[in-house]
Amino acid sequence: MKAAVLTRFGGSDAFEMRDVPVPSVGSREVRVRIHATAVNPLDYQIRRGDYADYVPLPAITGHDISGVIEEVGDEVSEFAVGDEVYYTPLIFGAQGSYAEQHVANVNLVARKPKNLSHQEAASLTLVGGTVWEAFETRARLRAGETILIHGGAGGVGTIAIQVAKAMGAQVFTTASRKNHAFVAELGADFAVDYQTEDYVEVINDLTGGAGVDVVFDTIGGDTLTRSPLVLAQMGRVVTLVDIAQPQNLIEAWGRNASYHFLFTRQNRGKLDALTRLVERGLVRPVVGATYPLARIGEAHAHLEAGSANGLRGKVVVTV
Repeated sequence: MKAAVLTRFGGSDAFEMRDVPVPSVGSREVRVRIHATAVNPLDYQIRRGDYADYVPLPAITGHDISGVIEEVGDEVSEFAVGDEVYYTPLIFGAQGSYAEQHVANVNLVARKPKNLSHQEAASLTLVGGTVWEAFETRARLRAGETILIHGGAGGVGTIAIQVAKAMGAQVFTTASRKNHAFVAELGADFAVDYQTEDYVEVINDLTGGAGVDVVFDTIGGDTLTRSPLVLAQMGRVVTLVDIAQPQNLIEAWGRNASYHFLFTRQNRGKLDALTRLVERGLVRPVVGATYPLARIGEAHAHLEAGSANGLRGKVVVTV
């Protein structure tokens, strides 16, 4: 099979298209013909060497798959050849998604939503599973609560807004002024222009000083230090971003806040929950750009440039 192989850590030119063996299928595994994959910040972080100790080279990376099952193991009864599925490969596992075929443990695999294309489904697996865990398991977001989502127009934010609304929350988000109408269409109740406004002042004004129940951080930087300034009592912060420098979280004490650092592991249950939302029309992936697998380096560069090139939603790769 063809695969985009990471031959060295570095820039977006570090991939090389190669012919590689098709993995064999174990008794509780399925082999999937990949139709589409996607690019996440985790993918370019791995490519540039942020997790070099966990990724022996050469490596096939990538963390989103939508495709069709071509072979099932002897002990697989949940799926059959021809089933359309989507899932996230095991993070830091043997093989990722930048290839024509993939073999996965059946417990990772879920049925693709019937109303999504493979490109749309591939854009949803890692971010969608992460958002579901962030809101349902970590923050325990409930109907009637308020949430501030940092980076509402991004690949994670676009899904987070829709899932939070589907759960019955009132949604505040940060986005550039040009994206305010876009995030409103996704379901955001209020948008703060992070380029010209202080979100702490705006959120406290909008909530009458009460603050929000949950802050969801997809940005990093000083958001952990400043998030307690917009938190209600017993508020919860969930972040997807590593802490590069120590931060002073003393403001969280007075609000009896809880912090969750989310490094997710995927499973079928999260995706099945998302599928129910998608098939009810409550969540729709946003595909901002599409590239073929042979141009995976360009896809990485596009995502890394982020808002500088007007990207909204996910960068998808067709296989």
